[in-house]
Amino acid sequence: MSTLLIRNAKLVNEGKVFYADVLIKNNFIEKIDTNGIAMQADKIINAEGKYLLPGIIDDQVHFREPGLTYKGEIYTEAKAAIAGGITSYMEMPNTIPNAVTLDLLEEKYTRAAECSLANFSFFMGTTNKNLDELLRVDETKICGIKIFMGSSTGDMLVDDPIALENIFKNVKTLIATHCEDDPMIKLNQALFMDLYGENISSVYHHLIRSEAACYKSSSFAVELAKKHNTRLHILHISTAKELELFRNDIPLSEKRITAEACIHHLWFTEADYVTKGNYIKWNPAIKTAKDRDAIFNAVLDETIDVIATDHAPHTKDEKELPYLKAPSGGPLVQHSLNAMLEFYYQGKISLEKIVQKMCHNVAILFEIDRRGFIREGYFADLILVDLEKEYTVSKENILYKCKWSPFENTTFHSIITHTIVNGNVVFENGIFDETQKGMRLKFNR
Repeated sequence: MSTLLIRNAKLVNEGKVFYADVLIKNNFIEKIDTNGIAMQADKIINAEGKYLLPGIIDDQVHFREPGLTYKGEIYTEAKAAIAGGITSYMEMPNTIPNAVTLDLLEEKYTRAAECSLANFSFFMGTTNKNLDELLRVDETKICGIKIFMGSSTGDMLVDDPIALENIFKNVKTLIATHCEDDPMIKLNQALFMDLYGENISSVYHHLIRSEAACYKSSSFAVELAKKHNTRLHILHISTAKELELFRNDIPLSEKRITAEACIHHLWFTEADYVTKGNYIKWNPAIKTAKDRDAIFNAVLDETIDVIATDHAPHTKDEKELPYLKAPSGGPLVQHSLNAMLEFYYQGKISLEKIVQKMCHNVAILFEIDRRGFIREGYFADLILVDLEKEYTVSKENILYKCKWSPFENTTFHSIITHTIVNGNVVFENGIFDETQKGMRLKFNR
């Protein structure tokens, strides 16, 4: 038996902050003791002065493999995630080919088992024509079904009302949606092209991919979910108006309709397009300060259930193209926890709330087997954080394959010193141990 003992840690778990020792045997947490654990172990970490958190679970990433590996790949992006304290991720199906069959999906699982340092799950993609394939899904083995109800690539935009109706009516596992109304976006873009031709600036991105386009699509998804009692999770909420679609008066475990906020929608506003341009071009768009603040408050008051990244790398060359040609998305997994801890540093959110939204609630929402909490008998997915040290994001310490970050030159007042996945210390003070790979997530459904 392999044993690991973490001593003198300050645990942040289930709404409490307290000192304890944690004993890990093989993949699991064996014992948590506030009085200390005197026994010896194969490896001992003195965590004095550091906080021990459950590993972050990111429910929305795009790691670009297969087909787009010049932007990123499972190996590189999972490694960056580990450095950022993310021990498990759920990856999206808009790769090449699109993961819209079980065979294609299983190829991604096979690849991740070979190279991913973090635990993994993959969403099954939808089209207007693949309902039969969706109905074959074993919901205990995948995180959910992904519907692009807004502009996407390839054959992944699902815009046939009959297809949507049938999916919401018949699919029993969790459905996650990207909600933007495509016809409204195309009309808005045409209006701006009439004004500016091909030289549209990114400062208009939030007006082209507008509040109205988001709300129309999100409200339609909620309407379908209520009609069919579908388990619906709406990704990357970007507007204050959409918040009226969600409840905060019942426990998360009782919700049938849930929502996610992303780091970039909590951090940036439309004013940042002036200096960052396409580097903060995401879909849905970053919008106004009023929207950002409302989303942040919705995280605090339980209207929004989880925080994720929508990590979606592109090359610098692609991002520096003119607005109409530059792709949307950017890399975030290495710095998402640092960003949230910066809000803690500013007094805007507690450590307990950060852990709730990035760890506990993701596990509850997706019904993940024995992860997301520091509990005896659970998988030992843990991170140690030093809140007394700072570092500045630079080209030299960015691990993404694309080698850039919207946080470049930002100084964070925290560092992740250790990342433990399934009981294995895979990251320690900047050094990776790649001998053990992550596991496929399982779901108690």
